[in-house]
Amino acid sequence: MPAPVLPILTYDGSGYKSFVDRHISYRVDENGTAEIYKITNEIVNDVKNNGDQALFKWSAKFDCDLIDASNVRVSQHEIDEACGKVEPELQKIFCKAIDRIYDFHKKQKTNGWIDTSANGEILGQIVRPIDSCGIYVPGGTAAYPSSVLMTVVPAKTAGVKRVAVASPCGRDGKIPPVTLVAAKVSGVDEIYKVGGAQAIAAFAYGTESIKKTDKIMGPGNSYVMTAKRIVYGQAGIDSMAGPSEIAIIADSTANPVFVAADMLSQAEHDARAKSVLFTDSPMLAEKVSYELVKQTKKLKREKIISESLNQNGQIILTDTIAEAVELANAMAPEHLAVCTAEPLGLLTGIRHAGSVFIGNYSPEALGDYMAGPSHVLPTESTARFFSPLSVDDFVKKTSLISFSKEALERLRKDIETFSNAEGFDAHANAVSVRFE
Repeated sequence: MPAPVLPILTYDGSGYKSFVDRHISYRVDENGTAEIYKITNEIVNDVKNNGDQALFKWSAKFDCDLIDASNVRVSQHEIDEACGKVEPELQKIFCKAIDRIYDFHKKQKTNGWIDTSANGEILGQIVRPIDSCGIYVPGGTAAYPSSVLMTVVPAKTAGVKRVAVASPCGRDGKIPPVTLVAAKVSGVDEIYKVGGAQAIAAFAYGTESIKKTDKIMGPGNSYVMTAKRIVYGQAGIDSMAGPSEIAIIADSTANPVFVAADMLSQAEHDARAKSVLFTDSPMLAEKVSYELVKQTKKLKREKIISESLNQNGQIILTDTIAEAVELANAMAPEHLAVCTAEPLGLLTGIRHAGSVFIGNYSPEALGDYMAGPSHVLPTESTARFFSPLSVDDFVKKTSLISFSKEALERLRKDIETFSNAEGFDAHANAVSVRFE
């Protein structure tokens, strides 16, 4: 894989959305998407209809042939064993991160309310946590204990009683120790050694070994995301997370070493990760391009980074920072870093981003691990209508209505007229019968 030398593309004034669609947005492979759906649908329906038999069949094909009903759930012995393999200092860091994540998310909690009036009306809203959730934690090329913390802690903060985690095991039948320790210290109730679409189906429909859950959260590959789409309605889901991405708005005051490092921190996720710089400074653009090559050579995941930047990396030169902001809004990135002389002044113009990182000393990696807000964020422009994972994802709201006879009578004629206008005379009768 050649070194990532990014050409500098100049914004041509063709329209922000049009420019982003042509040069930055992911290209959809219709044939590939159809094939993924076909395979995923087969897996999901197999698990739905055949339970454990299908679950372990697909697990054997994709992950490990050692998993069955006797060991699919991680035992206390395995958790204790994992704790002995993870450095105490790292375990302390997990606990510190949990404290910060909890402190942030407890501020998101809202209470129900009830309004009473002298005329016999009571209206209100009841806020309660969902009973259970299944959280998917990716495996494969890396372990993701941070994903455990960033999903489980908001769930527990919301008050969810049963939090189950599913994560693919290796060929040895084991989940990485760091993942198990993160699950333990964050308060997970159940951990299962299953991955892929079969894990999502198990959470949605239940099997002999895994009880169904009310909602399914967490990132994953294309098959996991497709499975979440298929089971939606049977279970709730969070959002449809795609490849990781970062956009950076920077001017001539930005440090090119910092900017390049932030772009590389996203590129190392996988080859589909996207890293984009918007700047009004030709000199900064040149320096960042140089730094990307220089720093990539020193990193362990050089091959993945180079592939990511060559396929999805962009440096966009604009006339003004205002143009850079509007291009970022059109992209609606998962992560948006602002490295300008007056970064806070740009906040009012930023409308679409999963998480915004302000200033030279707020790297995206801070948000991934220790800042406090969940790092489960909307991707692929869905920040236009989705929000970061929060306590709200783990609660549901119920409306409360109580009227006295006198209060109902005051609205009787309005309801009868309204319902008859819609052709629903049984609705009108349900009111009028109370006064006959």
